[in-house]
Amino acid sequence: MELYSGHKIKSEIEGIIGAIGLALIIISSTASSHAQSTEPMKAEINQFDTITLGAGCFWCVEAIFESIPGVQHAVSGYSGGHIKNPAYREVCAGTTGHAEVIQVTYDPKELSLELLFDVFFASHDPTTLNSQGADVGTQYRSAIYHHTPQQLEAAISALARAQNDWPLPIVTELAKFEIFYQAGDVHQEYYKLNKEAPYCRAVIAPKMKKFKKDFGAKFN
Repeated sequence: MELYSGHKIKSEIEGIIGAIGLALIIISSTASSHAQSTEPMKAEINQFDTITLGAGCFWCVEAIFESIPGVQHAVSGYSGGHIKNPAYREVCAGTTGHAEVIQVTYDPKELSLELLFDVFFASHDPTTLNSQGADVGTQYRSAIYHHTPQQLEAAISALARAQNDWPLPIVTELAKFEIFYQAGDVHQEYYKLNKEAPYCRAVIAPKMKKFKKDFGAKFN
């Protein structure tokens, strides 16, 4: 059996402590590096703004806004209702008070609110109350749910500007954003994934064609 002297035990303990100290330094350094790497990501997220828009069937609106340079995401869902976590069938029945909307995340340095709202008012009929074409019901109402006072101010100006293009009064709802419920996966990127579907060909494709004719030059 090997006998350990006090000096040898002390040396081994100091070696263990030194190794632990080095490990802690490495862990601390790695954690610090990770924390620093997340800051640019936070800054990147914070540079985008969000607004929530209703303009009839969200399949149509999402298709148009997803194609706009400066838009990072356009997510289909529901806002403006009075129950939590509404289901698609409930919203379609008109019993929840929600509107079909898209929540748009955009880069204000690349896409101005003025142009965003011009597209919004030109891509649907804001003078028909609770309907868009054959889609009828409160869930298809024209609505802007603003997230900031600046968005409200820009929306009011855009509405006044758009009124010059419509013979009937615009009935778009302007309200402060409260909550957004994302629709199921089957409703996301619907036009992109179902271009040959009858509704896409008959309703969405003509809207996309009109959008490109009216705004194509502004985004080139």
